[in-house]
Amino acid sequence: MKSYIQDIERALYDVRDEDKSVYKSDAGLTEEIIRDISTRKKDPSWMLDFRLKSLEVYKKISLPTWGPDISELNMNEIVTYVKPNAKQVNDWSQVPDEIKNTFDRLGIPAAEKKSLAGVGAQYDSEVVYHSIQKRLTDLGVVYTDMETALVEHEDIVREYFMTLVPPKDHKFAALHGAVWSGGSFVYVPAGVDVKIPLQSYFRLNAAGAGQFEHTLIIVEPGAKLHFIEGCSAPRYNVTNLHAGCVELFVKEGARLRYSTIENWSRNMMNLNTKRALVEKNALVEWVSGSFGSHVSMLYPCSVLHGEGARAEFTGVTFAGKGQNLDTGAIVVHAAPNTSANINTRTISKSGGSATYRSAVKVTKNAPFAKCSVNCESLMLDDQSRSDTLPVMDIEGDEADIGHEAKIGRISEEAVFYLMARGISESEARAMIVRGFVEPIAKELPLEYAVEMNNLINLELEGQL
Repeated sequence: MKSYIQDIERALYDVRDEDKSVYKSDAGLTEEIIRDISTRKKDPSWMLDFRLKSLEVYKKISLPTWGPDISELNMNEIVTYVKPNAKQVNDWSQVPDEIKNTFDRLGIPAAEKKSLAGVGAQYDSEVVYHSIQKRLTDLGVVYTDMETALVEHEDIVREYFMTLVPPKDHKFAALHGAVWSGGSFVYVPAGVDVKIPLQSYFRLNAAGAGQFEHTLIIVEPGAKLHFIEGCSAPRYNVTNLHAGCVELFVKEGARLRYSTIENWSRNMMNLNTKRALVEKNALVEWVSGSFGSHVSMLYPCSVLHGEGARAEFTGVTFAGKGQNLDTGAIVVHAAPNTSANINTRTISKSGGSATYRSAVKVTKNAPFAKCSVNCESLMLDDQSRSDTLPVMDIEGDEADIGHEAKIGRISEEAVFYLMARGISESEARAMIVRGFVEPIAKELPLEYAVEMNNLINLELEGQL
């Protein structure tokens, strides 16, 4: 009898809706396509200029030569803009049934009623639903989609947009700058504590398309916020692309927790970029779950810019058959007395490949910086692969930096020990895996998003 751990159950997420989009751009990436997207979105002239300059940067930058093989990605076959047959509303009952039913299955409306202070829901390239509790707007909190923010808060958007992740950063940042659409804008005034989380959910339904949402969050001095992001897509036999961008500005003494669950389908290339600028005595907390996609390259970055700035990164990655998930974190210590903790778990099975990749940089301007990196990897069979690739770049001699990595398999001795106490082999293995994931899983915001339960419910079954 063999025991094996099932892949994440995806039936819920792989339900496809009939494509009723009212417009799709031509596949590929040309100036004409960029201009067409910009016109349809009624961009101000400076945003069109930004898109066109980003396109020129994209053409000049090569694909990364490290990490997973993404050579099968052909931008000439990717549709970069898909407009659903829906207008943005603030009442779920007004969302078209086929779209609303998708979010109902994912538990988003129920979660909103139970434990969220605001929700945004994006379907393909456009946000179709957005809401925020009135008590927060009375406090000056702004939570809306990026297109609305570009109209109602243009000065703020123009000041911050892609300044933390400039198009020249890498090829897919440039791509994002050219074709971005949808996403979330959050502004929390100084001293305001948003006690109940906000959540945005991104659903890509169209085959052969890309999703390029932009998230911009500004948390002013002394303010607090928990923001949750969820993503999913049904499976197709063609490549889909996700190249979103997240920019977080955490001002002096502020605190921001950014929780995200990436549950893309197995035909998805997930090439997302996330970065936070953390000022004096401020804190950013990343809680990251990577469970889907064919290929992922995802390394949330914390730039500790002010004295006493802190960063916490907690992540779990599950790579099954046909998956190559390259994930990790980046921390840049750029001020005195900054500190960071990185704690991750990766699991690989059925030939899946999970890579932990990190970069910790301590500049000369960061005396007494502290950083602790702990990554543990579990391989569940002899077909899978797990790698740990940490980079430490320490320019000063007053830093306290530590790294610990463990890679192994389920201990047969531990299984035998549990079986000797009356526990079945399958349950013994399940207990070991659950215990391995538990320190990370407990940080995921399960109480706020029902769909996340399936993503960490690793079950062990016996099979003849």
